[in-house]
Amino acid sequence: MQRDEAFVRRTVWFLRGIAVAPAISVLLGLSSSALAQDPNDVAIIGTATLPRDLTPWGMFLNADPIVKGVLIGLLFASIVTWTVWLAKTIEILVARRRVSSALSILPAATSVSTGGERLSGTNNEIGRFVAAAITELRLSPDPFERDGIKERIASRLERLEASFSRRISRGTGVLATIGATAPFVGLFGTVWGIMNSFIGISKAHTTNLAVVAPGIAEALLATAFGLAAAIPAVMVYNVFARWTAGYRALLGDGAAEVLRLVSRDLDRPAAAPGSPRRGMPLPTAAE
Repeated sequence: MQRDEAFVRRTVWFLRGIAVAPAISVLLGLSSSALAQDPNDVAIIGTATLPRDLTPWGMFLNADPIVKGVLIGLLFASIVTWTVWLAKTIEILVARRRVSSALSILPAATSVSTGGERLSGTNNEIGRFVAAAITELRLSPDPFERDGIKERIASRLERLEASFSRRISRGTGVLATIGATAPFVGLFGTVWGIMNSFIGISKAHTTNLAVVAPGIAEALLATAFGLAAAIPAVMVYNVFARWTAGYRALLGDGAAEVLRLVSRDLDRPAAAPGSPRRGMPLPTAAE
């Protein structure tokens, strides 16, 4: 009797195993098909919704219109940076050489009039300083007010120096603007592109890397363009700031040299003792 019961139990367990095995195999087949997608399906998804060309030009052509606008703007900013670099480099180098050449001539002058004669054939900033000093000396009503004359001449030279500094710095402000804003503009394009990628993921109902990667690559291209526009702009701006500071220092040296000539002329006595023009520069043929 016991042997019959044991035989029955073994038979039941055997039948259960035969019934469960196909179900397990079916479940394993479904799970494996869910985990591993058919490569043909992935290729179809990629062909239908994503660009094949992942070069920078291909990503630009397939990017969102707003991302395209960001990229075009950053490219224009980069062109402006290199244009300003070329133009201002020539301008600053020529101006510094011009002022340095005038400074090498002016110390040999013995008076303001002599300095004007030496610089008469040159159209430079130091010649403008000398001309302003001579004009103020002629317009001063009281030749004995030496301190007042020096103060007025110093004021003229200061305003001329500020005018020349503004002129040489013109155009460099756009470099600071590009260097400060280009990374954020590129970041805006990246955020917009990634947002569109997530929208595409939700519509495709898949998180396959082949679906996500191209859209993110297009978005990151905007950040790369922003950095490519900002880094040269910042570097060029810093170089121009140093060159402009050197140019201003040369202008300061020229103004100081002119003031020394003016002081020398005011302290020089007239040719005849007791002359009413004592302390004023002697007239020259040029005057």
